[in-house]
Amino acid sequence: MSLPYAILTALLEKPSSGLELTRRFDKSIGYFWSATHQQIYRELGKLEEAGLIRALVPEQPVRGQKKEYEVLPEGRAALAAWVALPEDPRPPRDPLLLRMRAAAVVGTAGLAGELRRHLALHEAQLAQYLAIEEKDFPPDRDAPDDRLRHLVLRGGIDLETFRTGWLRRALAELEG
Repeated sequence: MSLPYAILTALLEKPSSGLELTRRFDKSIGYFWSATHQQIYRELGKLEEAGLIRALVPEQPVRGQKKEYEVLPEGRAALAAWVALPEDPRPPRDPLLLRMRAAAVVGTAGLAGELRRHLALHEAQLAQYLAIEEKDFPPDRDAPDDRLRHLVLRGGIDLETFRTGWLRRALAELEG
């Protein structure tokens, strides 16, 4: 499972509390690897128990203060080993594609509306990715780690561009 490695990555980028981590997940890693808040908190406990992360001790302990976590050397080594592992691509599981296949058998009533709804969702996601790119990756920002982060974002942009184009073709075929 990749969630522990997503958490290690996020914590190496910036030590965080569980709450901060879930908020950051919602704004970045969550675009391509989603997890619920409960899953993140549960995984933080497992990572701490495994000796891969630790809770930082605050200088001035305050009652009710959130634990902030950092990655230990063992966690960095585990993440580096995982990055180097080979992994085969997995076939996509897309319910919309399955619905379209079923529509070929039972008829297309209601399918065009669902395709238009998906198109609108993907257009919104594409617009969001493009706004992030404009804000976070200006032409003068070219450090090696920025280039890799930008490549991940470009992957999302390219996928959404493909999806919106494919949905437009599907609608034209269905309605044509």
